[in-house]
Amino acid sequence: MNLRERTRRAVQREIGEAALALFVERGFDKTTIDDVAAAVGMSQRSVFRYFRTKEEILVGKLDLIVDEILITLRERPLDEPVWASLRRVFDVLEDPAQPGGTASVLRVVLETPALLAVYLQKLQQIQETVVVALRERASYADDDPTPRALTAAAFGCLVAGQHAWLASGARGSLSDAIDRAMATLGPRD
Repeated sequence: MNLRERTRRAVQREIGEAALALFVERGFDKTTIDDVAAAVGMSQRSVFRYFRTKEEILVGKLDLIVDEILITLRERPLDEPVWASLRRVFDVLEDPAQPGGTASVLRVVLETPALLAVYLQKLQQIQETVVVALRERASYADDDPTPRALTAAAFGCLVAGQHAWLASGARGSLSDAIDRAMATLGPRD
């Protein structure tokens, strides 16, 4: 990553942190891009150079981790059950350096209908790339529903684990909540 990209990501992080603080304090719908821009000393137009929409400020990070998810999946042992490999790809979603930040972001996303819709849409896009990777990894036939069914179930468990973790007051780790959710299904490969 070159200096320009590192600088861009640093500014995006600053905008994201300021926006999250405002979303938590005022609510997503009551916070404007002008509010976010003022909090970071920028114009509205400058904020939109870094994020196309207000929703993308929180949910846009998912676009940045798709490659990491695919790398994680491809690096899993080939003899590992697919369900176990899918569980490990979710490790890239948790930021152990900021567990409180993860909880705050999830709370705002899962409790705001507009954000939840964007979040679920992005998860669906990620699922499609994971299905392709699973087909390559295990040589599933195009008409075999297994990789799509396993992936959809795993991502459903991810969201269930996120909800459960927040319901617990974010006690323990998100990873443990995802483990519990995935353990309830445990499909065969």
